[in-house]
Formats: sequence, C-alpha cells, structure tokens
Amino acid sequence: MSYVVYLGSHSHGLEPTQADIDRVTDSHYGLLGLFTESKEKAKEKIFYSYTNSINGFAAVLEEEEASALAKHPDVVSVFLNKARKLHTTHSWSFLGLEKDGVVPPSSLWKKARYGEDVIIGNLDTGVWPESKSFSDEGLGPVPSKWRGICQYATKEGVPCNRKLIGARYFNKGYGSIVGHLNSSFQTARDIEGHGTHTLSTAAGNFVPGANVFGNGKGTAKGGSPRARVAAYKVCWPAVGVNEGGCYEADILAGFDVAISDGVDVLSVSLGGAIDEYSDEAIAIGSFHAFKKGITVVAFAGNSGPGPGSVSNVAPWLITVGASTLDRAFTIHVALGNRKHLKGASLSQKSLPARKFYPLISGARAKASKQSEEDANLCKPGTLDSKKVKGKILVCLRGVNPRVEKGHVALLAGAVGMILANDEESGNGILADAHVLPAAHIISTDGQAVFSYLNSTKDPWAFITNFFVVIFFLQSVCAIGGLALYSDDEHDLVYPFQPDITAPGVSVIAAFTLATGPTDEAYDKPTTRDNNGDPILDSSNTRATPFAYGAGHVQPNRAADPGLVYDLTVNDFLNYLCSRGYTAKDLKLFTDKPYACPESFSLTDFNYPSISAINLNDTITVTRRVKNVGSPGKYYIHVREPTGVLVSVTPATLEFKKLGEEKTFKVTFKLAPKWKLKDYTFGILTWSDGKHFVRSPLVVRPYWSH
Repeated sequence: MSYVVYLGSHSHGLEPTQADIDRVTDSHYGLLGLFTESKEKAKEKIFYSYTNSINGFAAVLEEEEASALAKHPDVVSVFLNKARKLHTTHSWSFLGLEKDGVVPPSSLWKKARYGEDVIIGNLDTGVWPESKSFSDEGLGPVPSKWRGICQYATKEGVPCNRKLIGARYFNKGYGSIVGHLNSSFQTARDIEGHGTHTLSTAAGNFVPGANVFGNGKGTAKGGSPRARVAAYKVCWPAVGVNEGGCYEADILAGFDVAISDGVDVLSVSLGGAIDEYSDEAIAIGSFHAFKKGITVVAFAGNSGPGPGSVSNVAPWLITVGASTLDRAFTIHVALGNRKHLKGASLSQKSLPARKFYPLISGARAKASKQSEEDANLCKPGTLDSKKVKGKILVCLRGVNPRVEKGHVALLAGAVGMILANDEESGNGILADAHVLPAAHIISTDGQAVFSYLNSTKDPWAFITNFFVVIFFLQSVCAIGGLALYSDDEHDLVYPFQPDITAPGVSVIAAFTLATGPTDEAYDKPTTRDNNGDPILDSSNTRATPFAYGAGHVQPNRAADPGLVYDLTVNDFLNYLCSRGYTAKDLKLFTDKPYACPESFSLTDFNYPSISAINLNDTITVTRRVKNVGSPGKYYIHVREPTGVLVSVTPATLEFKKLGEEKTFKVTFKLAPKWKLKDYTFGILTWSDGKHFVRSPLVVRPYWSH
C-alpha cells in the first residue's frame, strides 16, 4: 500500500537552495530508515519527498510500518494514498460582465483589466496546449515572479507560451497503485478533457466563433481572459482493473510545486468523501497555499441532490457550487403511449428517419451471464447486440460515465439512447455530446419510461433533434448542499458549504482533441433567479443555503464589497484548536509553535455564514467585519429564520477609515411557544445603501442523542 507521511511545514522560504532540498530529502530517508531495514531500503520505498512548502513524503509501506510511523513524535499524520474524483459563450453575459457582446464600464473585467498578469494554476487532468483558449495573442512577457517550468519529456509533451506558462505532471502516487507506467504517462497533456475545460473556463483567452455543433455560438473566454495559466496534471485514467482518479500523493505534490512556482490562484475541480483535515491532501495543500497568500477555489461536487453531499469543506477554501444558466440544449422524447418528455442533449446525430423505433431497457437487453443491474447501467460488455440492434435503448444513469453508455449502446447496434436519472440523481440533467441520438431525462420521467416499458409487450419511442432554448430563468442548482456535520459526540464540525454558487452546467469551453467533446431587495440579487423567483435545487424544490451558500456569485459587485469578514492564519488555528487539535496536530498547518487560547467558541469563528446549532433557548455569536471601501454607516437588516427571533447589537456600524474593523453580536432566541423540528434559514445583511454585505443564517433545533 502507498501512504502519505505528513510532517508539517518547512522553515526555509519559497525558493529553497539545493542544499535545503538535499537536507530535507535526507531527513525523510533517515526517518523512514528507523522503521525499515536500512536507510537505503527507505530510499527505495519513498517515491515523493515534499521539499518546498509542504514537509513530508509518500512511500510504499507495510501496514505495520505505517502504524509505527504514525506514533513518531515528528509525524503529524499518516494516511492512505486514496483516489479523489474529478467532479462559455453565455456564462459571462449571465453574470453581468458583458451584455450583447459589449463590456460595460461597470464590469469587473474592466476594473480588473481582465485578470492581466494574474497566474492561475489548475490541479486536474492536464491541458491541451493547442487549444485557441491558450493562445498568447495580445499578451506581453511572462511575469517575472514566475518560477515554474514546462515539462516536455516526450513528443507528446506540452509546449508553453506567454499564456500557458507552465505545465507539470505528477504520477508517482498513481503509479504506486497501478504499477509500471509507460512513456505515454510522462506528460501533462490532457487526454480526458476535464482539465482543459476547467482551465479555459477560469482563464481562457478570447476565442471568437466558439460553439458546439453550431450551437451556443459566440466568443468564448474565461473568467480572467488575460490571466496566465499553469496546468498541474494530478489525475489519471483507469488502467485494467485498477481505479483511475487523482491520488492524494500526487495532489499534495502538485500543491507543493505550484506554491513554489508562484501561482496567485489555484483551481481544484476534484474531491471525494470528506476526511479529517489532517488526512486529506486538498485540505493540507490549500492551507499551505493560503499561508502564502494564494487563493484556492474548489468545486463543491456533483453528488446532489441530497443534503450533506458537498466536497471540500475546509474553511480556508472558497467552495463553489454549480448552478445552471438561463440556456438549455433541449431534446424531446415521444413514447408510444403519447407521453412527451423533455430532456437535454448535444448529440450531433439524429435518428435516420422521423419515425418511431422499438424501445428496450438495458435490463431486458442483457447478455447471458450478466446481471440486470449492470445491463441497466449499460456497462461495457453487458448487452446482447441481437436484442439491441435497431432499437432505442434505455440506460440508467450512474457508476460508469454518461457518454460511455452511449458508446456501449452504439456498439450494441442501438439507433438511439434514453438516459434516465435514478431517484438519487433527481432533476439534474446535462447536455452531453453523445455519439448517437440521445436524451438525458429527469428521474420522474425516467420512471414514466420504465412504467411504459412494463405496461406493454410492444414499446416504441422517438427522439427529436436537439435545439437551443434561451429562457428568462436561472434554473436549479446542480448539486445538493452540505449542512453542518453532526454525530453522537460533536456538532458544528464544519462551517456549512458551499460558500457561493456560479454557473457550472452546460458551459461551453475548451476541450481536448485527444477525444471528442462528446430595485434591490436584500435577498433578491443572489438567492433568486433572473426572473426574481427563488432558486430551486435539483429536486425542483426551493433551495436553501445548504445548496447555494451565500448565494449566486455577482462578480461586478465583488470588486467593491464594502465590508468583508476577514480571516487570518491565527483564526484558522483557533478554529482547529476548538476542534480538539493538539500542539502536535497543529504542526500540520504551521511551522511555528502555537498555543491554543484558553477559551474559544467555535460559534465565534469569523466565517461569513452564521449558525446557531442545538438552539434550545438562546445562543449569541460574535462576528467581525472590516471596511474595505469608503467611510460610511452601515445599517442592519435581518430576515429571521422561521420560529426564531434574531437581534443584532449594535444595529449600526460606522466606519471612518479604510481597514477599520468593527465587532457585532447576533443573538438567536426561540420564538415563544414555537417548537423547531428541522433546520430553518434566514439572512443578515449590512448595508450603507450602496453595498449589501449578506450572510446566510442557519438554525438547528436541539436534538438529543
């Protein structure tokens, strides 16, 4: 088994000398040598030494060796090298950065000069450098602060330019699981496509005439189109029976190098099950980045619609939930019983003739010795082509990739595919570039299809061509939200996430050519759609802060927020102290000794979201805001959670200078004769008439264990 052994921080600066690196590496060999046959044996076992900002190593260890290492006083944590998962032309108009192709003077793009000379790093599947999104047209010299490189180990490597200024790959953690890697794995080139897509979404250059099969046509560009980008490939495909993914050892190596290279922002669209911070590479790496002034933005995951499904909950990350746009790529399914269902697709192909075709489920089309469950998911090798040929195949979403199901259907002879969500997937449907005529439908419509299949011996269906719809609504959030984790011993383990939401569904951006693309109310601006109606979650019910956090991102206002909830390294260390971290544990995050305060209430952690957990009568919390705008007086406005009385002291905050900080207290009290049964939500807003500084409120009643 391979493990990550974490030792804390280094005392040297961001640019260690070779002597510093040799000393650190030798210390790793020496430490592991205490638990192996010799120091030489330790050298064979270690495949990464983290020598820049992060102190530790990754090695192939026996379980007994890992257990013994974990008890050493210099070791903060030892955790398995687990795999983490990978979780436009219109987006920026939707966000108000441009209108009808024109950038207004109030746009954040103009104020921020389109992100000029900011360096954005991306931990993902790499990059396709030939994409026009990474053209360096119109850009000047590479910023002098950049210390990174382009690894060009083979002819399949990644050439850089003044836009794509860095590309590296990290595969040793992956290799420790799957075995020997040939030369095709020695490259940062993106074969899967996810990294190219996410990096171009963040900072792709201007690309006129971008479209998907002629649809959604316009000028594609990233959120910071003049920023420089660097790709750190830490995610790899499945090999044989071994699982692909983004392994902890490689993720931590990517963070360590990116921090040293000089990035300003790190984008991390990957994650998985939540672990303790000390056992999770993203939490560890992002804290080291935060200490160096690097902003880390991470995705909240795609595991909705149920609550508690968000990834990346460390409070020093900006966790972003994905929402839909006011644009859809729509396709319709007509069933033989005259039911018409609306779905999503970007399939370029249409049925060979406008007529109805026989309909069959994957389960009924299963090959011999295959399970109905696997066949219903349309896994490779599970279908009998004699049963499928010439028919429209119904596949259930889940387990294997959506587009792969279409490949399986096509290879089995299907003329089209209906991809049906299961109950867990709810109403989150996606427009994929399928290889055959296909429609992705919501779970209730999927049930209607299966009900029809079970009601007749001769089922038929037809799939229309897809078309683009621009509507006056922002539709549902694509993910389910995470509340506050609670167990029999602890409450309020994490501040609730995501922090904000932003467009993340059916976004047109770059893709690898290695594969095909197969009047202002206080709460209205961010928790309602662009028609003024409440944002819905993917179950088509009114969303809560557990789904959208503080609300939908408004980039133009972010340039002048007025007040901010400032958080320092010490704030985060106090937060960890309150969760029971000892001085030894804190070495995970700081290279200097830190004494925990004698008293620190986790409810007073200066997070923008405000929670009152286990409310039985009254709870008071404290927050601190800093003025980052002009002098002014801010007044409080509270939309109280149902059944809860909220008072704020003081009710006004007057700021006379830039950087001035003020403290206020929020008291939650149960309304007389009111019994709370579940979570309830509200909004607290400070405003000077121009700025609206908004915090979601969440209250949970006392639940006895």
